[in-house]
Amino acid sequence: MHRTHTCGELNINDLGKEVTLAGWVQKSRDLGGMTFIDVRDRYGITQLLFNMDEDPSLCEGARKLSREFVIKVSGKVVERTNKNPKIPTGDIEIKVSALEVLNPAKLPPFLIEDETDGGDELRMRYRYLDLRRNPVRNNLILRHKMAQEIRKYLDNQDFLEVETPVLIKSTPEGARDFVVPSRMNPGEFYALPQSPQTFKQLLMVSGFDRYFQIVKCFRDEDLRADRQPEFTQIDCEMAFIEQEDILNLFEGMIRHLFSTVKGIDLGEVPRMVYADAMKYYGSDKPDTRFGMRFVELNNLVKGAGFPVFDNAELVVGINAKGCAPYTRKQVDELTDFVKRPQIGATGLVYLRYNQDGSLKSSVDKFFNEDQLKAWAAVFEAEPGDLILLMAGPTDKVRKQLNELRLEMGTRLGLRDKNKFAPLWVIDFPLLEWDEEHARYHAMHHPFTSPKPEDIELLDSKPGEVRANAYDLVINGTEIGGGSIRIFEKSLQSLMFKHLGFSPEEAQKQFGFLLDAFEYGAPPHGGIAFGFDRLVSIFAGLDSIRDVMAFPKNNSGRDVMIDSPATISDDQLKELNIKTTV
Repeated sequence: MHRTHTCGELNINDLGKEVTLAGWVQKSRDLGGMTFIDVRDRYGITQLLFNMDEDPSLCEGARKLSREFVIKVSGKVVERTNKNPKIPTGDIEIKVSALEVLNPAKLPPFLIEDETDGGDELRMRYRYLDLRRNPVRNNLILRHKMAQEIRKYLDNQDFLEVETPVLIKSTPEGARDFVVPSRMNPGEFYALPQSPQTFKQLLMVSGFDRYFQIVKCFRDEDLRADRQPEFTQIDCEMAFIEQEDILNLFEGMIRHLFSTVKGIDLGEVPRMVYADAMKYYGSDKPDTRFGMRFVELNNLVKGAGFPVFDNAELVVGINAKGCAPYTRKQVDELTDFVKRPQIGATGLVYLRYNQDGSLKSSVDKFFNEDQLKAWAAVFEAEPGDLILLMAGPTDKVRKQLNELRLEMGTRLGLRDKNKFAPLWVIDFPLLEWDEEHARYHAMHHPFTSPKPEDIELLDSKPGEVRANAYDLVINGTEIGGGSIRIFEKSLQSLMFKHLGFSPEEAQKQFGFLLDAFEYGAPPHGGIAFGFDRLVSIFAGLDSIRDVMAFPKNNSGRDVMIDSPATISDDQLKELNIKTTV
């Protein structure tokens, strides 16, 4: 072994021991008669002492060391005169008697420190160096601990970890597939799985009863902070259960994670139906760390002669507590915010409830004081509050007001990353209308079961059919989602019909599943959690890239290995792929 101890374990109880350490040079300090070197490994930092009076040649060797040299040292553990209480090894240092350079190093392109001078792109290009920094390493250690606790919890609940195929069949629903050409089957392609959905259902047909997998999934979609082309799911399925069983069991898993990893008692997770989430928050993943629930005003504002309100399908607002002192400039900033192309609102109406009890709005021309008092009453406003209103088509204006609500929550410091507000959202619509293709799509996926009492609406009012589907939301981020599955061939065939599949198309794409349902499929359901998102929530980070060892950039590229890349003409020919220039 190159070392007897790591760089993070020695302390005052080890005084006098002869030890050998190995690691990277973090920094050096030459004080003339003495040279101090900090040596680092994944476990911590230990200070090394080289004394010019006792061993000049050894000290000269230490002075030649630069940052990130890989070294091996031997020596005695002694007590530090200038102690560092910020690190576990801060009471001791190693009085070095032997030094070996295992590998010299070029000067890194950015500082390997907690606070670095490297930008995102530079650090991604040299990700193997970025991973030496404590914040990045700690994120991966957190990820490891969470994976271990997940496996422990699910194992205790009798789940079996089963691997499913990575080379599968492309399906028409969901996001775009990554496809892989088959050399042995010219002109045919595998797809990389967007999820192991059908395979985990087949495992239930097989009698495995409880399955899980921490699994890589792939989606060829536009990227953002919480998306990567490859990501990791905690994928789970259970047989002979109902929705309540799944919610209780996996709420238990989330509470177990918060308890064991963060030392937080999460308490009971509340539930909210999808219709209320949209009505009161304008989002199917509401951030409930703070209030500002939506209040609808149609019955109070219609018919007053203000065209924006009179012509709107919905007039709705929020109460920003304590914001009445906002200046005109601040209100204009909010108006500009909602007018951004990403949000698309045409404007913003406000009502100030001043500290002296007076009311002042941006539409005083159309509404008298009594009407404004009625507004304030339904918002339960108090002196000092600022009411912000928007108007337009119902679905559109709710989404716009959701963006404003989140912006106000951020401005007022209400979105504390150390506060956690989990929520189950249930009773999603089964189908959603696609304007571009003029047809319904499955809101979750085609295998989600409709509520039994709503099945009769599939022919007459498909948009009103509710699904046995549920999402777990934490702090406004969807962490996981699942459903009770269809397990009867007749109902699954009916679902495919309403999604626009002909019987032949359904058989071609999903015949294996339909056939399996004829051999005794049990009632079953499951859930999949975005593991990267869950870890980022625990780490208090906005981007999942920071909890992945080797992420892609916003263009889906790995700039470290320069991927994706072209392949040779010989490879293309072997794969029967023709290219055009």
